[in-house]
Amino acid sequence: MSFRDVLERGDDFLETYPRTNHIWRFLSYSTSLFTFGVSKLLLFTCYKVELNGCEKLETALERSKNENRGIMTVMNHMSMVDDPLVWATLPYNLFTSLDNIRWSLGAHNICFKNKFLANYFSLGQVLSTERFGAGPFQGSIDASIRLLSPDDTLDLEWTPHSEGSGSPTKVRENYTPPIIRSKPSWVHVYPEGFVLQLYPPFENSMRYFKWGITRMILEATKPPIVLPIFATGFEKIASEAATDSMFRQILPRNFGSKINVTIGDPLDDNLIDRYREEWRQLVEKYYDPKNPSDLSDELKYGKEAQNLRSRLAAELRSNVAEIRNEVRKLPREDPRFKSPSWWKRFNTTEGKSDPDVKIIGENWAIRRMQKFLPSEDNPKRKDD
Repeated sequence: MSFRDVLERGDDFLETYPRTNHIWRFLSYSTSLFTFGVSKLLLFTCYKVELNGCEKLETALERSKNENRGIMTVMNHMSMVDDPLVWATLPYNLFTSLDNIRWSLGAHNICFKNKFLANYFSLGQVLSTERFGAGPFQGSIDASIRLLSPDDTLDLEWTPHSEGSGSPTKVRENYTPPIIRSKPSWVHVYPEGFVLQLYPPFENSMRYFKWGITRMILEATKPPIVLPIFATGFEKIASEAATDSMFRQILPRNFGSKINVTIGDPLDDNLIDRYREEWRQLVEKYYDPKNPSDLSDELKYGKEAQNLRSRLAAELRSNVAEIRNEVRKLPREDPRFKSPSWWKRFNTTEGKSDPDVKIIGENWAIRRMQKFLPSEDNPKRKDD
């Protein structure tokens, strides 16, 4: 279940751009199709593309419409060109309308660093997401919860135990949705948060999954359909070894390499329902009577809430890893990589804690590498 204030903040975030304007919608659809088209031309001309499980996504899109539920896809993050290239592997018939174009989250300091990029990525249905400090309780996550929530369920959410809670309270008076759509939306996430390319024997491994994205599953007004995706090959197109030059990094290479995208089975609805029921019980237990329309501090930072989100994040990771291990038959990951505490130690020591694990290029999860953040030498430096 969600909270009224979360849904309203999601609306406010989406209203940053005129998404109900018909000209904006036309430009948004055109931008997405153009980007996918150029990406498709590159992929199918210069690389060997293998797509598995596309029918599972097609079924999910149909279920989204018939069952009035959002779709959430979860994928490993191998390269800075994962998006949009991964969508170029899909057939055009999946993108017959703007409603079928995925929404995604993009780093604010990269995708929204100037007005041109901000407009381009916003037209491409990317939500500006701040890293290092903003945390999981920020506008893009609230907006994703809103996108996964069907419009006709927004007035079914009520404030637990508030006065007069016997009947639902509407999100706001004279409510006007911030987007026009015929069905709940599709939100795609990279739960690792950062690109990861490792030297052998650890190639094609993943970081732990950050638990912020589990808010989308727990707090959408209806449980979304969740599909795992595992991809390889994009790291050969854009290697992190070339991070010394942005031009070299985005310049395609290793022509003829194999690109594989495998879409897995959706997570069992009963599994999702069990996690959501745990969340509902926590809401009943820890809502704030003084501010019952929003998340309380205990529901944000309390041990039980964080434990629930961490377990769900691990569940999502295991489903993506299952494609990697059981379907793709890649060598098993080192068990250390599943552990958030291991990655925290590895990042804090800048890799010195486990020198056998070598990252190709830079480890962008290290705060020191984020030049837009304030530092002792430049305390005024900040994101654009």
